[in-house]
Amino acid sequence: MQTVRNVNVTERTTDWLHVNWRKAFRIVRNLRRRIFKATQNGNYQLVRRLQKLMMRSYSNILLSVRKVTQINHGKHTPGVDKLVIKTPLTRGILVDELNKFIPWKPLPVKRIYIPKSNGKKRPLGIPTIIDRCLQAIVKNALEPYWEAKFEGISYGFRPGRSAHDAIERIYLNSRPASQKRWIIDADIKGCFDNIDHNALMKTIGNFPARKLIYQWLKSGYILKGGFYQTDAGTPQGGCISPLLANIALHGMSDALGIVYNQKDKVIGDRAVVRYADDFVVFCKTKEDAESALSILNKWLNNRGLELSESKTKIVHITEGFNFLGFHIKLYSVSNTQTGWKLLIKPSKDSVLNIKRKLREKWINLKGHNINTVIDTLNPIIRGEANYFRIGVSCETFKNLDHWMFVRECKYANHTHPKKNNSWRRKKYWGRLNLEREDNYVFGNKQTGKHLLKFSWFKIKRPVLVKGKFSPDDPNLKEYWKDREKAKASEHTKTIQKIAQKQGHICPICGQSLYNGEDVHKHHKVSKKDGGTDTYSNLELVHLYCHQQIHFGK
Repeated sequence: MQTVRNVNVTERTTDWLHVNWRKAFRIVRNLRRRIFKATQNGNYQLVRRLQKLMMRSYSNILLSVRKVTQINHGKHTPGVDKLVIKTPLTRGILVDELNKFIPWKPLPVKRIYIPKSNGKKRPLGIPTIIDRCLQAIVKNALEPYWEAKFEGISYGFRPGRSAHDAIERIYLNSRPASQKRWIIDADIKGCFDNIDHNALMKTIGNFPARKLIYQWLKSGYILKGGFYQTDAGTPQGGCISPLLANIALHGMSDALGIVYNQKDKVIGDRAVVRYADDFVVFCKTKEDAESALSILNKWLNNRGLELSESKTKIVHITEGFNFLGFHIKLYSVSNTQTGWKLLIKPSKDSVLNIKRKLREKWINLKGHNINTVIDTLNPIIRGEANYFRIGVSCETFKNLDHWMFVRECKYANHTHPKKNNSWRRKKYWGRLNLEREDNYVFGNKQTGKHLLKFSWFKIKRPVLVKGKFSPDDPNLKEYWKDREKAKASEHTKTIQKIAQKQGHICPICGQSLYNGEDVHKHHKVSKKDGGTDTYSNLELVHLYCHQQIHFGK
């Protein structure tokens, strides 16, 4: 921090390249935990004071600007004011402006449309940079309060929870021993676009920034130069929208009469698993499923929502259903005691989406060198394989590897049309991964860089997050540290070794290496000063922490 003094005014100027991120993260984390604990204790006066303190916190402002202008995918997408923040200087100025706490009237969002997997388009509302930062600030004050209240069956857009947890909960509810075999495969019609504002604000209650949230909901949107009012819905594109959707859908278990015992096991004839606006309900009989569907319709109507008649259906688990990219089905077998076996596989649509994504990349990579091809495709392969490896995916992975081999051959034929197959095979394929007895690994023989195979990712079942556990609970520090360390298996072995050596923590900001930010290798002694690539000279840091090391000197 630098201080500039003018007569009787002190103006603080943030030096972005010298921010103490470790301190900022610690302050915000402690405030979140205090809000969570006060909520658990029912001390709502203290909760409100702490929420106000969080929204005034300089550290919270710093982290919000970092998230919006550096980490989020839409950091280069401007709102209606056409403003983007790309430099350390402008980030520091933005922090100082937000720190003044000048009353702010939200601007309309910019409406754009992105394609969906079914061929339709999903509307997105892009707020201005300042509105996005304010939403991030408010979210840090509102979220820990609701984390202390949210149901354990809610997994979407919550800290410490993922789609893998939802699938594992599906597995536990679908096992052959379970008697809940009738499934409501539900789809809420335009959930984010139709949430009733008044019902949502009533649920939020006496929150210090409730007026600002209401203004965001009513800010409207700009499309092709025209302004349109928003009478319902939370605009997809703002960082607070997923939290607001979770708040609107909170209470589904209570509405269905689902009760849990102390070991987090369902007591009764129904169970539900929800990931944001996607959910499934398990029932013992078809009649009970129809009754539960009627209850859900009434419950959702009170929130301005309704189920899609064409997409919502009641099925028996032996027919199978799709959820979060997986196909869940109970198969009849003869080699088990129950006579049934549950298999959770990648759905057909998911496999087609993977092929479509990779095909587009292969087409765009025509004429590029082999290193560019590998650097472009490997992150996609690793990401898709890590996501689907929790299911019965061996056969799917083998088929994808064969499909990739055909694409590799097409690339080699296009790159060297005048060479024969034997020459191309010797140039591009070999045992490039020395840990595997595989002579058909595609890559660059000069550097050893090679393309990953889906089948190299062995099946690994996830460990389900316990009950209502939240990272904001101060009593569960060690539990969440262990869960964060387990994410190391999603990275290369080199990164795993270095990460283990430094306790899976970024030495600059003190946060988990796997908090969603890109991870870089940093040379303690730079190569220009004689440093080497040995493990002793390498440490892992987040991308923006790495920038601070080099540009903040």
